[in-house]
Amino acid sequence: MKVKLEDVAQLAGVSPTTVSRVLNNRGYISEKTRGKVEQAIKDLNYYPNDIARSLFKKRTNFIGLILPTINNPFFSELALYIENICSNYDFKVILCNSLGQVAKENSYAEMLIRHQVDGIIVCSYNRGIEIYKNTKLPIVAIDHYLSPTIPVIGSDNYEGGRLAVQHLLDQGCKSIIHINGPIELETPTQNRRKAYEDQVDNPITYELTNLFNEEATAETIKQIFVEHPETDGIFASDDLIASTCLKVANELGILVPSQLKVVGYDGTQNVMRLLPQLTTIKQPIEEIAQTAVLRLMDIINEVNADERMEIILPVQLLENGTAESN
Repeated sequence: MKVKLEDVAQLAGVSPTTVSRVLNNRGYISEKTRGKVEQAIKDLNYYPNDIARSLFKKRTNFIGLILPTINNPFFSELALYIENICSNYDFKVILCNSLGQVAKENSYAEMLIRHQVDGIIVCSYNRGIEIYKNTKLPIVAIDHYLSPTIPVIGSDNYEGGRLAVQHLLDQGCKSIIHINGPIELETPTQNRRKAYEDQVDNPITYELTNLFNEEATAETIKQIFVEHPETDGIFASDDLIASTCLKVANELGILVPSQLKVVGYDGTQNVMRLLPQLTTIKQPIEEIAQTAVLRLMDIINEVNADERMEIILPVQLLENGTAESN
């Protein structure tokens, strides 16, 4: 049988209003009365109705987080930091994986709005999600332009691309190929490709139309070596692509780094544990998460501490074995 607030009041010998005031920490309550109510709550194993409390406070203390997939080390590490930072502010996170599907992301966004979350952090690369433009709900985007009124948090993608390509050039690479996601996506991550194209005389970019299919990625990489056997350097737009490059190169008997040098992007903790030899561009993932959460909190609380519509954080090159000269 479900325990009600009235049951707590009866056991404590006080009115339901007094129990409510203790639960919501509102108004003066003597220590004796507070102790009686808290003991009754403990004895009855009573849990407050959060929905009713949220209607009273006009806040749910829930944040929606929409990601392309938790299966990618960058997004899983980002989600870990966002959840931990939100908990420090007594906010809980509802995690949504769009899997790159527009309909699924639309459905998640509508669900979050219906459940009256206090705000949403979006890190998904789908286009045409009109609900973000039409809602007044506080929203912050990570590496994605959703609307002129929604702030974007990210790292310096152009500098990251520049560092990656310059390192390959410094290591003697003459034929460098770039692999990235769908080119038509209007996201700041495309600046990695732009930096590559600005530095290489004859740029060749291979586009992965399905970032969630490792077999398709491997086939594209094999295609690179067939069509461009002279390739001696690859700049991959994330570490998962870079790891597949290393796997395919090993299968084809291409030696890394003597015959092929590879630079990835992201530098997550898990990838660095599994592939400590990978040269990569490290994003400040924890700082991205913290900046996004704090910016969202400012919007929720109507605080104009930082009104920038785009915040760009610095990256760094991690020089390891996959792109070093012998």
